[in-house]
Amino acid sequence: MREEELWKAYCEKENIDIDTPYEAWEFGDAPDKLADLVLRGIKTATASGYDLYFIEGAEEPLPQPGDYSVILNSKDEAVCIIQTTRTSVVPFDEVSEAHAYKEGEGDRSLAYWRAIHEEFFTEEFEETEIEFNGQTRILCEEFKVVYKAIDVN
Repeated sequence: MREEELWKAYCEKENIDIDTPYEAWEFGDAPDKLADLVLRGIKTATASGYDLYFIEGAEEPLPQPGDYSVILNSKDEAVCIIQTTRTSVVPFDEVSEAHAYKEGEGDRSLAYWRAIHEEFFTEEFEETEIEFNGQTRILCEEFKVVYKAIDVN
């Protein structure tokens, strides 16, 4: 299903203005695996490089509580709609155990989260002039699933 179709179905079901803004995106370097964790209710949070939102030519609005996102799989098919419930910005070294657990990956430990995200963010920041280190600001985002593609008749 295409993102527009899922968004339209959700808006009709919930009586939401179809012109309400939303973003459509896939998770990191394992979009199918991570989207599945979201659908199963295991993954309820994500993290991104805060400073990457402000790189010249790539400016994106920061996620805010109440924002909607259509989650895509690796084939650009819409799998669900999430709504941001909370955001915070902290240095990489201060991401909490609770946040790591909510991300739902691996054994859900902070050690696992740091290991995979250090590698991920190092690669992401290599494409910029910004150095990634333990003090690099991370945008921690929590969300809830509000609609699944399987809900569409």
